Amino acid sequence: MNDYKPMVSQQNVYRFKKQYPLKSFIKPLMGLAILVLLITAASCSKQAQATQHNKPDYYSIDSTQVQTGGIKMIPVTTGNKTYNVWTKRIGNNPKIKVLLLAGGPGIPHDYFEAFESFLPAEGIEFYYYDELGSGNSDKPNDTTRYNIASAVDEVEQVRKALHLNKGNFYLFGHSWGGLLAMEYAVKYQDNLKGLIVSNMTSGGKEFNRYVQGVLAKQIPPDAMARINELSAKNDYANPEYMELATKHFYAQFVCRIPLEQWPEPLNRALSKLNQPYYNKLQGPSEFGLLGSLKDWDISSRLKEIYVPTLIIAAKYDEMDPQHLKWMSTEVKNGHYLYCANGSHLSMYDEQTFYMNGIIKFIKQVNNK
Repeated sequence: MNDYKPMVSQQNVYRFKKQYPLKSFIKPLMGLAILVLLITAASCSKQAQATQHNKPDYYSIDSTQVQTGGIKMIPVTTGNKTYNVWTKRIGNNPKIKVLLLAGGPGIPHDYFEAFESFLPAEGIEFYYYDELGSGNSDKPNDTTRYNIASAVDEVEQVRKALHLNKGNFYLFGHSWGGLLAMEYAVKYQDNLKGLIVSNMTSGGKEFNRYVQGVLAKQIPPDAMARINELSAKNDYANPEYMELATKHFYAQFVCRIPLEQWPEPLNRALSKLNQPYYNKLQGPSEFGLLGSLKDWDISSRLKEIYVPTLIIAAKYDEMDPQHLKWMSTEVKNGHYLYCANGSHLSMYDEQTFYMNGIIKFIKQVNNK
């Protein structure tokens, strides 16, 4: 049996090429390819638009309003009078809104400007806030409002005005701001999604124990003797007192960057301190609480805080890092960030680790 083999002659091939030249196939194929590319591009564009539509624009503005760079003056009532406090929004993220409470009491927001180098890149919306009597806010002469209860109530009024709620509201407090944050959480935590307490102990007596019993012993004896001598005379305005305190305390336990290199926002904030407010609650010295805060204590109430809480401590802080670690175990859902090279202002002297720890905490809470 013979196998069938089709015969293709050179003549037949020539006739086919002549009847159907190659260029007659290329043009339709190119057109088809272009059509496919256009359809694919359009589909990708629609997907990108849909993705962009679902993703908040971090720098969006409301074009129907006069723009103020995110600044909003908020009326707050204390006693029987109403004043205005200054706030400023950075960014836009409906799911994450962080209100920053500064230290002192009586120090304005300025030293928090370092946050602008870290949080916007992570899409975290945050707010500066100058407490009444400090920074860009009104400065009433009424000293009766210099107490914790009034300060906490003011924070709640600010929260309402900024439309922060349990679905997006993170409260960050540093030092005195950390005290306010804890007190706020005990009273109003149903409004919170997360809490961050940076470099703040749980009581006045605990603060004095550590500063006077531990840190003071690390200061040269002759310098400490002179500081005590000036303190006994209530001579805190003496330039020698400030020189000794700055060299042996602030440079060691507040910010361990060389004094001549302290960041400009920090120096600016300290230059605006509301001294009467500070003195009434803190007292005139960093070597112990002498004002009304000496009797303040929240340690037994920490267990009432159930929102996710990050406690930040540092090796060289004026607050005992071991005590702050204990605090993180007292709250119901506590986390602990330890800055092994930082001090009271770890946001500057151990900056990257500090900021990354805050960002990580916020994202973990937000993703749950």
